[in-house]
Amino acid sequence: MTKAKSLLEVLQSTTAYFTKHKIENPRLNAEHLLAHALGRTRMDLYLEFERALNEAELVPLRELVKRRAEGEPLQHLLGTVEFCGHTFLIDKRAMVPRPETEELVELLQSKIENGKSRIVDVGTGSGVIALSLAKEFPEAEVYAVDISEDALALARENAARLGFERVHFQKSDLLESLSERFDLIVANLPYISMQDRHQLAREVLHDPDVALFGGPSGDELVRKLIEQAPSHLESGGLLALEIGIGQSEGLCDFLRQKNCHDIALKKDYSGITRFLLARYG
Repeated sequence: MTKAKSLLEVLQSTTAYFTKHKIENPRLNAEHLLAHALGRTRMDLYLEFERALNEAELVPLRELVKRRAEGEPLQHLLGTVEFCGHTFLIDKRAMVPRPETEELVELLQSKIENGKSRIVDVGTGSGVIALSLAKEFPEAEVYAVDISEDALALARENAARLGFERVHFQKSDLLESLSERFDLIVANLPYISMQDRHQLAREVLHDPDVALFGGPSGDELVRKLIEQAPSHLESGGLLALEIGIGQSEGLCDFLRQKNCHDIALKKDYSGITRFLLARYG
């Protein structure tokens, strides 16, 4: 009869398996999946290291571990992602939010001077930017638009879960379906070139193509939004964009051609030029 494995032994063997399959942060991934499979928190695991796990507890874990080793994102397996201190539902309907996008939200919190601003999040995906700003500025009027019905359905689920029913969700190709003017247009649009597909991590390729690829050069959608923005911004309104590596110079030139002012580039915590701000009017 096989000796039952302790929780710690299962955690160690799972970590080793992830290491062999080149999963980043293998121990952290193992802890998250084990806690999820057992209905515990990661902290609970440390209090139960000696507990023997029975076969019924190991069956769901094995399936999760197999899928993670094959490159399925941890967040898809857990069904949630942490963003700006809140837990959001996440699945294959939208891109998994990246930590640098949290930095964009933090940056905007210092830029929004009027708490009653009208804000639109273009390409909202799972809704993390719009909902995080709605939480921070309860009197603001927040719109969230996306071309994907699936993404909007997920964003609405997140809004309901967090109790943010006052956010306006609308299907739109960028700003085309909107007539309103805004104090802030924020967008983390697809900015990866189709030619760079082969360079992406396995996990990223589980995100929808529509959320990743901006066109042959990568910045086509961002440029299209820059074209549309002036007719949707109040005088002195702010456009805030997350952009790809190597795109800042060309996009700054494009903004100047569109008579923007106060154009500013900001680096993320990794030192990469990631955010582009500009004002109109």
